[in-house]
Amino acid sequence: MDLEKHPQQPVAPAEPAGIRASDADRDRIADILREAMAEGRLTAEEHAERVDAVYRAKTVGELEPLVRDLPAPSGASRPAAAPDAYGQEGPTGPAENLVAIFSSSTRRGRWRVGGRTNAFALFGSVEIDLTEALFGQRLTVVNATSIFGSVEIKVPENISLRGSGTGVFGNFEVATLESADPEAPVVVVNGYSVFGSVEAKPKRGKFIADLQDRLRKYLG
Repeated sequence: MDLEKHPQQPVAPAEPAGIRASDADRDRIADILREAMAEGRLTAEEHAERVDAVYRAKTVGELEPLVRDLPAPSGASRPAAAPDAYGQEGPTGPAENLVAIFSSSTRRGRWRVGGRTNAFALFGSVEIDLTEALFGQRLTVVNATSIFGSVEIKVPENISLRGSGTGVFGNFEVATLESADPEAPVVVVNGYSVFGSVEAKPKRGKFIADLQDRLRKYLG
């Protein structure tokens, strides 16, 4: 007896092009572009144009064409850093983007810091001053890219500051700090500079007052 044949149901794509892009989606595409420029597949100008488009993209469908002509990153996909390496929580919520193209962009004063900030300078300068900011989470990540420009990050003296990056005919410098307070916020600066500079350091004489009380208030 012949078995009744049932038509195979179409399988929906795992990641429809119309789905809203997340910060992780944008970071994945930015990593591919960064590696492509380091390998000479993209010029600095091409890289700048595509990175700008990455952080303006609203959907996954807008991101994929930006790397369609590029190979996947070498090796396996990069594992995300364990949150416990830097604090009790990883960065959450939408990223704040600071872009300076032939211009300057500054963030300073009394403001609540999000979990992730993307700073991009092309023939421009970005300044991020965290000395009077309110930290709503233990871990704050700053992704900094400087091409013929500068990105400067200033932090209070009583937090932890860490980072990892590369300078290509440029400077990438993070003045590592380890706070004596195990509950202190941690700022991690990642990125690279090409014919430019990325610098993160403490601002002397600036401290977060009543650190533990603030953390209890914002972490709950």
